[in-house]
Amino acid sequence: MKIAVIGAKGLPVKQGGIERYCQEVYPRMVAQGHSVDLFARSSYSDSPWFSSHDFRGVRVVSIPSLPLRGIDAFTNSALAALAASGKRYDIIHIHALGPALFSWFPRIASSSKVVVTCHGLDWQRAKWGNCSSWLIRRGETTAVRYAHKLVVVSKVLKSYFQDTYDIEPVYIPNAPGTYGESDLNFTYSKSLGLQQGRYLLFLGRLVPEKRPDLLIQAFQLLKSQGWKLVIAGGNSDTTQYMAKLYNLAAENQDVLFVGELYGNRLAEIVRGAGLFVLPSDVEGLPMVMLEAMQEGIPVLASNIPPHQQLIGEERGLLFEAGNLDSCVRVLEQALQQSLEMAKMAKRAQIYVRTNYNWDNIVSENLKLYEQLSSLPNVLGNRTYIPTEQHEREPPTLATRPLLTESQKTLKPQVMTMSFEKTQRLQACLQELTTLLYEETSIKELTDLENLEKTLRQQMLEQIGFQVDSFLLSRRQELNQLTDKK
Repeated sequence: MKIAVIGAKGLPVKQGGIERYCQEVYPRMVAQGHSVDLFARSSYSDSPWFSSHDFRGVRVVSIPSLPLRGIDAFTNSALAALAASGKRYDIIHIHALGPALFSWFPRIASSSKVVVTCHGLDWQRAKWGNCSSWLIRRGETTAVRYAHKLVVVSKVLKSYFQDTYDIEPVYIPNAPGTYGESDLNFTYSKSLGLQQGRYLLFLGRLVPEKRPDLLIQAFQLLKSQGWKLVIAGGNSDTTQYMAKLYNLAAENQDVLFVGELYGNRLAEIVRGAGLFVLPSDVEGLPMVMLEAMQEGIPVLASNIPPHQQLIGEERGLLFEAGNLDSCVRVLEQALQQSLEMAKMAKRAQIYVRTNYNWDNIVSENLKLYEQLSSLPNVLGNRTYIPTEQHEREPPTLATRPLLTESQKTLKPQVMTMSFEKTQRLQACLQELTTLLYEETSIKELTDLENLEKTLRQQMLEQIGFQVDSFLLSRRQELNQLTDKK
């Protein structure tokens, strides 16, 4: 299959969970014989516009973007959607709700199947202003309407879309990345004045919703002595917030800001930590936590639902999100119960290795791609994928007759429905006609009359099938009405 990827900043990864996800998934797809083009931001890759480079078999295409806060992601995603729609991809996979704002374009302008993965409800993140949050929220509703299928990375996100939009997203979780070899002598850590197993580690972007400020405040209130706090992460359009963090820790030499770490240094800092702490208010399914769990590092985190999914059931400790007193209390508990924390870490390590595997994630994504590629039946604004509740196949082309010439001139019967409902009905029929036109192999049709007949026939088949399915599902109710009469 030919696959286009939109929404990642670029490869190789510098920072960001989506980028790390793509770095793990798409080279594995290439290894299985698929072709993958990833549309990257030129401001991230430092590459000329529309140039490309190879990353483990993935073709990374540099798309123009404006290096301005809140604008670069949207401009890049819009241009990437245009570029991808002009080529014949089997799948266009969009990552994150912001880029999904443009999922409508490839859905309308190309024959590609559109998949959107929601890695988190980004409009909730504190770093975005009102305008950006509104645009991201619109991206969410656009994805629900136009994507052939929506994928979510956590169980709480699946529940959210089920409850909010009455749709059934596909749950495909994240998995931990694999760290390379690290210095067994902990040379880098020692150069920072760190002692193995005697420091807390925060790892992630320094943004308000991840709450490193809360962790710094809690650390300064600890009674336990001999520990340090390492803050590893970089700026993400949050210069003012970072200044606030520096001011909070200005008089405490035991709080170390080490910036963004990569490769051996990152692996060394993670493996030497005595406790990994993630105090976030908002997360999707944090890969940094999965990686700490995979390395056997004890974990403490805020009690938001994604964290409960990962370290609930005695795989780590949770504190009340946003509550400083709770954070201090549970931190003290973790530092004083090292043996119990080590047992939890072992359970967490087994749990992650059993349930979060990149090969399985790749397999699930490819399975979804195959389903979408092989099933052209369109219902409303979503691709029809049979489930156990819909085992019947759609009618064949020969099962319903074409309209006669006299029937073609008939106008729709006047309906006693509201104007709003009439508009909705007309919009649905118009979109169905458009989608059926897109699925029609025009090259095989010799003239306009044949095209018209084919479209009319397909329209009747789809509507007839839906009427049959609806009546079948309401058979019991209709029988009761008949008995009453």
